[in-house]
Amino acid sequence: MYLLYFVIIMIIPLWAQAKVKGTYSRFAQVANQTGYTGAQAARVILDQHGLYHVGIEEIGGRLTDHYDPRDKVLRLSSENYHGRSIAGIAVAAHEVGHAIQDKENYAPLRFRHALVPVANLGSNLSYFFIIIGILLHFTQLAVLGIIFFAAAVLFQLVTLPVEFNASSRAMAQLADLGLITSEERSPARKVLSAAALTYVAAALVAVLELLRFVFMFLGTNNNEE
Repeated sequence: MYLLYFVIIMIIPLWAQAKVKGTYSRFAQVANQTGYTGAQAARVILDQHGLYHVGIEEIGGRLTDHYDPRDKVLRLSSENYHGRSIAGIAVAAHEVGHAIQDKENYAPLRFRHALVPVANLGSNLSYFFIIIGILLHFTQLAVLGIIFFAAAVLFQLVTLPVEFNASSRAMAQLADLGLITSEERSPARKVLSAAALTYVAAALVAVLELLRFVFMFLGTNNNEE
């Protein structure tokens, strides 16, 4: 059972990564008919929402695109910054979606930001606390570790509505502002849907891991009794 479990939690993220990379690579080779680069499309959407102060920067790597709420900067990978593909314009619009969320104080985004310190602590210390607590029969330490890990899982779950909402905003803006044609909506949606799978996979694996720790803890306590 444990072998099957570990196979599952490894396969799910790998499948999600393969899906997003395959879909992105496919449509990164297809030029959008409006001729906009990712950076140009992002600027149009940002300005449409009065986000003139949000800068756009080029960064290295592939699929490293993100919005930095602290510096109010949209960072696009070189391929999407300069490229005129359907994939690039979809990814850029998605990241602008986060900038719009930031402007509007979108509640799930604010909640996720508030969880960051606890989630980081949980990711770094929870495994140590749980394993040591169970092995040495330190019940309180194991429980503390589970609580920390639960906070990290909550962060993953809250990320889902944030990402789905950003993609929804992206599709609406691309269509409303004429940045993609009607024929390009389906490919753009496929790119964003594939990207969302990585977050779904991460959340699913996190929940499974939390359940495993809880069952380990309960099983150890039952054996002691």
